[in-house]
Amino acid sequence: MKVLITGGAGFIGSHLAEALLACGQEVVALDDLSTGSLQNILHLMRRPGFAFVLGSIMDATAVDQAVRAADAVYHLGAAVGVRLVFEQPVRTMETNVRGTQHVLDACLRHGRKVFVASTSEVYGKDVRNGTGRFREDDDITIGPSMRWCYATSKALDEFMARAYAADKGLPVVIGRYFNTVGPRQSPAYGMVLPRFAEQALAGRPITVYGDGRQVRSFSWVGDVVEATVRLMETPAAEGQVFNIGSDEPVTVRELAHRVRAQTASASPIVHVPYEEAYGPGFEDILYRVPELTKLRAFVGFTPRLCLDEIIDRVVTYTRERLAVGAGSAAASIRDPRRT
Repeated sequence: MKVLITGGAGFIGSHLAEALLACGQEVVALDDLSTGSLQNILHLMRRPGFAFVLGSIMDATAVDQAVRAADAVYHLGAAVGVRLVFEQPVRTMETNVRGTQHVLDACLRHGRKVFVASTSEVYGKDVRNGTGRFREDDDITIGPSMRWCYATSKALDEFMARAYAADKGLPVVIGRYFNTVGPRQSPAYGMVLPRFAEQALAGRPITVYGDGRQVRSFSWVGDVVEATVRLMETPAAEGQVFNIGSDEPVTVRELAHRVRAQTASASPIVHVPYEEAYGPGFEDILYRVPELTKLRAFVGFTPRLCLDEIIDRVVTYTRERLAVGAGSAAASIRDPRRT
């Protein structure tokens, strides 16, 4: 098969491309590099079966051409990162909603099955089902903060995808990603675990936003990619919504302590008010952990890596990345011809 990945130069998209190539499939990565990076896919550029297309999901013509040439589509292209969402809400909503409609229209026109990547953000503020974990059939509770523009745009993406499936027969699978971490994830977009690892290794203060009581779960990108591919290969999953992530909870404050211990860092753990980190009006969520019963029932999937293993791998990758960066900076100082 030839598979199209929108957002294919992004963090998850690049790992998905690797996995599909390893399965013998051809992969086309469509990305405008606004938040993705060529560095994420440079190692794939010369591999047989891989192609990169510089283009945006906001360009209906580019999307149509890419979908027409593919056999299946993984739609991961979106505005990403809490900071970007809060600072650029119009761009966030336009990219997510209009871009997804372009992808769905093209898939319908050419008869292509599509995976639509959504987010745990759609659940909103509260767990109200009595289990302490979000289920796919839970109600959505959205607050007044502008941070919820991302959640509402992705919720609309989901409703559009389900409507295309119900009204027009488009084969669609929807996955709600919870916090996904691993190599090539940038701390620049507010991703907490790589930010903690970088701060600890650099000896800088580890900055916890708010009081640190927020409960989260963190999933290894390889596990997330495996679950995504399995869902696309399962006909019974069509028209359904699935949580994809880990159900091992941890408070953000505890995560900071575990990262500091793993790095043997002397960095202080400092609490930063949300207003200072994001500006006035930001609203956070106390508890966000998925219920994975449905995912296990449909594809028999359980995450393989526990949180301690994930932290260890993220720290190892971050240490290597910082060492490479330090080496490049030193070489530039020694050779003024380098830029």
